[in-house]
Amino acid sequence: MRVNRILLSSSLIVVALVIQVSVLARLHLPGAVPDLLLLTVLGLALVYGHVGGSLIGFGAGLLADLAPPADHAVGRYALVLCVIGYLAGLVKPESGQVRSATGPMAVVVAAAVGATLLYAGVGALVGDTAARHVGLGGLLFSAALYDLLLAPFVVPGVMALARRAENDPLAENSSAKSPDLAAGWSSGGTGLRIGAQRGLRAKAARARVARAGRIKGVKRL
Repeated sequence: MRVNRILLSSSLIVVALVIQVSVLARLHLPGAVPDLLLLTVLGLALVYGHVGGSLIGFGAGLLADLAPPADHAVGRYALVLCVIGYLAGLVKPESGQVRSATGPMAVVVAAAVGATLLYAGVGALVGDTAARHVGLGGLLFSAALYDLLLAPFVVPGVMALARRAENDPLAENSSAKSPDLAAGWSSGGTGLRIGAQRGLRAKAARARVARAGRIKGVKRL
């Protein structure tokens, strides 16, 4: 991944995690907690594609696994967001522009349901049965509802920032300067050739002058 992608993704992920832990988790809403981290990963994956989405999802999930007050096995949410980021990146628009909000909203609902199911499935494998006590149906409905309501305020902004970071002014300046550098090299080579040609012409002129002088001297004799 490029440096601007890493910096932007890291900043957005940290901000989303802080808001989710310090604000959204303390609202004590019924059912699931609005997953701002998931929406951030989705917005970045829809711009960067499946490879970038999986890497960002893994890093974001691992950070969430390590951040307090996490009470689950480390790597559990990293696996979930890695898979979700990869799948969301597969539906990245070819032109990079989203023509309507229907597609991203469908991706948000599918990601919210899929992340909840995958998280509960991985929890069942490691012996965490909390989802059974809360009720998987209520978790699925509340997760999809909360994320769908929050998505219009998060996903478009994240995608806009990601597209803007793709147009890196440093990269554009470097690419714009490269033809000038090549032109400078070619012009320098041309200057050397022109200088050599001028030297040869001067030598030829001096030779003609000397030959003319000798001819004049012979005629005078």
